[in-house]
Amino acid sequence: MQQTLLVTVTVLAASWQDRDGAKPALLNAYMAAPIRHVFADQGFTGRLVDWTRDTLRTTLEIVRKPADQRGFAVHPRRWVVERTLAWLTACRRLARDYERHPAVSEALIRWAAIAGMTRRISRGHPARRQARRTFTWA
Repeated sequence: MQQTLLVTVTVLAASWQDRDGAKPALLNAYMAAPIRHVFADQGFTGRLVDWTRDTLRTTLEIVRKPADQRGFAVHPRRWVVERTLAWLTACRRLARDYERHPAVSEALIRWAAIAGMTRRISRGHPARRQARRTFTWA
């Protein structure tokens, strides 16, 4: 299984559009690590792709669903994001939006990511699925 590492966190007010919040997040990622290829969903199409290419010299690839898709289907690149968000939400404090200040939310997200990574490191081996349990009624 591919490991996901948190590079940067940007928390914005709900009144911001995701597309507008992407610039600070991409700038932070650019400054923190040599990331040169970013996957994004269809909400980030448009001028952001050009801005990322021209300003950051980074490729922003929009992950689109196949034209012939009907119903739900797992998209591998988007699944990495969803899986990471699920791991972070396992931290009970992040299950609800209690915080008033974005800096506090960002700190809690970092804390949850660090806790998850140390758990994986201390385990000493890759994660394995638990065996299915079957219950019988006596």
